[in-house]
Amino acid sequence: MKNKSIYKSEEGKKQILDLYDAQLKRLNIPYKDLYVDTSFGKTHLIETGNPKGELLLVFHGGNATSAYNLLSCGFLFDDFHIYALDTIGHPGKSAENSLSSSGYDYGKWTGEVIEALGFDKISLFGGSFGGGVIAKTMCAVPDRIKKVFMIIPSGIKNAPGIKSISMLFPMIMYWTTGKEEWLKRTFMPLAPAGGTITDDMYETAKLSIEYTKVKTAMPSNVSASLMKKCKAPTLVMAAELDILFPAKGVLKRAKKIIPNCETYLLENRGHVHDLTEEEKQMIVEFLKEEKR
Repeated sequence: MKNKSIYKSEEGKKQILDLYDAQLKRLNIPYKDLYVDTSFGKTHLIETGNPKGELLLVFHGGNATSAYNLLSCGFLFDDFHIYALDTIGHPGKSAENSLSSSGYDYGKWTGEVIEALGFDKISLFGGSFGGGVIAKTMCAVPDRIKKVFMIIPSGIKNAPGIKSISMLFPMIMYWTTGKEEWLKRTFMPLAPAGGTITDDMYETAKLSIEYTKVKTAMPSNVSASLMKKCKAPTLVMAAELDILFPAKGVLKRAKKIIPNCETYLLENRGHVHDLTEEEKQMIVEFLKEEKR
């Protein structure tokens, strides 16, 4: 497979990886860097959390990294033995080979990662683009999955592209002027009702936009017939005001096509949102509970 760099320059790549390493150090817990081989390219994972806890494979959002994603996953560290992937073809330390968002290569890739790690089954956790990768995995290798948690996921019922048009003009203005005020405005439609654009999110997104060939295509909606083959207990959370993956469509279709599915509405929240402590505990209890 031909490997074309996803970075615009070596200096840009260095800045992204420097931020990656700085964010990892802030986790303040032990971690290991792992690399496994797949037919799609070498894949990097961060192993962290509780070595005696439940196995959990964690996926990050699009054009981001596992280092950034783990900063918001502290509520998982005590209970789960975490393997956090850097999605292949995205910023981070995995191979730069880009996979199609419309087929099931992401699911096949995840299946190869699970096999390379030596696990028969493992639970999956992720959101946004990562949720779409999980959906593809549920279709491609349903028997390798123990449980699934998806939040604001792509790949279930994506909104038409016109719904995110409000982000396009400020992005064009940022590319034209270089003024950060326009970049900040780009994110505003993602965070209605007081959703927090953290410094980490802003810095990670800024470097990705400036120094990588940004991928805008989210994983496409999965086949209902393929998804119905996955019997793993699944919890899907979606946000009421999400312009990318609105809860109304996501939760309805999830209940229809996923055989063993629970859903939860994040009321009055958008794509960028804050979870309550009760919601975090709900996620932990769902992933830990043996009988469902």
